[in-house]
Amino acid sequence: MGASLTVADSKRAFHTAFPHVIAPLYRRLVDELLVELHLLSHQRGFQADGLFAVGLTQVFDSFSNGYRPEQQREPLFAALCSATCFDGAQLRSRAADAVTQVGHHSLEEVKGWLSNQGSGAPAPIAGLLKGVQRPDFHYSRLVAVGLLSLLQRAQGAEALEPQALRSAAREIGEAMGLIKDRVDKDLSLYATNIEKMSQAVELMEETVAAERRRRERAAEATTTTTTSSTTTP
Repeated sequence: MGASLTVADSKRAFHTAFPHVIAPLYRRLVDELLVELHLLSHQRGFQADGLFAVGLTQVFDSFSNGYRPEQQREPLFAALCSATCFDGAQLRSRAADAVTQVGHHSLEEVKGWLSNQGSGAPAPIAGLLKGVQRPDFHYSRLVAVGLLSLLQRAQGAEALEPQALRSAAREIGEAMGLIKDRVDKDLSLYATNIEKMSQAVELMEETVAAERRRRERAAEATTTTTTSSTTTP
């Protein structure tokens, strides 16, 4: 996966693939994901499996909510992936496959699969869970987010509070062999940052709307003044 590439190389590749201005609100997301993906691509035990794909797409989609122009969101994702030697379209496909499989089953079924390393699960889910058992498995926060995301897509999950789902993800992660404290920290930070980002997007949209209304009022005032001037004897 581009073992000889440096972070600077990945950044240059990204800006070549995505030569657009990125709003300040989203620059941190881009920088952090770019560096994270670059580092993961150099980890010997890392595999871009379904659990990683679900986590990555969830993180990107959540934190890029409100990105404008909207039509540049997917090219942005594709550029982040290609610059770090990943295939964005392939990761989207893997994530969608896993989410679709989970969506056909109850939360209790999904929790059972996850806790038992995929036993009884559909092939795509069983495959991605077996990967966690590899001796050289490399953990990342995207795995934790992927685990939580799969729980959220199960039937009946919408009836639970977000905190309850995060607690379930932590317990299941421990049963899978993940370090509970690490999963706990990553999911708590993810939830906190999502809330902050949502507030920031809301503030940005309110600011843009207020500026638009100000310009409209100014334009109306100018039109009224011009009309008055031309009609005055």
